[in-house]
Amino acid sequence: MTFSPLLKFVPLTRSIKSGALFLLIASLVVSCQKKGTDVSSTGMQTVEESQNEQAATVPSAKTVAVTEPVAVENVAQDAVSAPSSSQAAGAGLRFLAYNVENWLVMEERYDFDTRVTEKNASKPDKEKAAVVEIVKSAQPDVLGVCEIGTKEDLADIQARLKAAGLDLPHSHFAGGMDRTRHLGLLSRHPISSTAVPADLNYRMNGKEYGMQRGILDATVKTPDGREWRFLGVHLKSKRDVEDGDQNLMRINESQLLRKHIDGILSANPQARLIAYGDFNDTRRTSPLRIVQGPYNSPRGMSPIGAHDSRGEYWTHFWAREDVYSRFDYIHFSQALKKDVNFQECGILDPKNWNDASDHRAVLGVFR
Repeated sequence: MTFSPLLKFVPLTRSIKSGALFLLIASLVVSCQKKGTDVSSTGMQTVEESQNEQAATVPSAKTVAVTEPVAVENVAQDAVSAPSSSQAAGAGLRFLAYNVENWLVMEERYDFDTRVTEKNASKPDKEKAAVVEIVKSAQPDVLGVCEIGTKEDLADIQARLKAAGLDLPHSHFAGGMDRTRHLGLLSRHPISSTAVPADLNYRMNGKEYGMQRGILDATVKTPDGREWRFLGVHLKSKRDVEDGDQNLMRINESQLLRKHIDGILSANPQARLIAYGDFNDTRRTSPLRIVQGPYNSPRGMSPIGAHDSRGEYWTHFWAREDVYSRFDYIHFSQALKKDVNFQECGILDPKNWNDASDHRAVLGVFR
């Protein structure tokens, strides 16, 4: 399979089989970030603009940023069921990272089957069912998702998975400046703590910008007493904006993640740290190199070089350009180096992957 360089990211979520159909719907095709977003196509909202808007619509509230995890109470919606034999103490952990593609209400959503555009429409049930089927097949202990709309949307995934036989009763929801797309984490095991990075802003062209989807930071405690700290991200898309270079935005966001990682590992070099998500860039680009840090260093984060059943590494398909790209990663800290079960890690490639999302899920298995 040939991997073409991706210059501008405007993915289609379904294959287009005729030129005529493409011309008909071209105006409706938008990128992962652009679908239903509150950020205009001509610019991104600055921190100052966001603060002014919030001050005009909601009472002021004091937010405390922390870098150390804080205890979480009443995270579980239901009691944790007894683990199966494969999930017993000492059996390790299965983690699935997945961009579930717009599990949210969109201002305009085009259905490729009916050729109808609906306003204020949720992700179709057929797509949700495909996501649930794929996740259930992987049997993760922890699921980290991108492109979740609201807390209710995260609860929707959780409820559908439970109905299908996969109970992940503990949850955490996080986000940044983007009020449409957020990050979510579901876990079989209790979430012992969460944290908010102290710094999620950067300056560019004389303006201050906030990390669009923020950083999800949650620690899960497994029955064997070990703690696993998860950092989830969804970096700036390749969609161009007038405010500045989209690559530079991703670089700035990756530097914020790197700063948070350094703070964690400086305080605890043995932290069992996993940084995952949709990085909207490929392995040797600056954003990914920044996140990975110095090679073979105590500060380094190593990517799991997962592949699918055919030995292919791509996780996202842009149908319009026939471009296959690896955007989705699971990175692990040096303390986890000996615990990665590389033989069981992989990129999920069921036949219905494209019915669920324009991304494929990445599975990390740890001893």
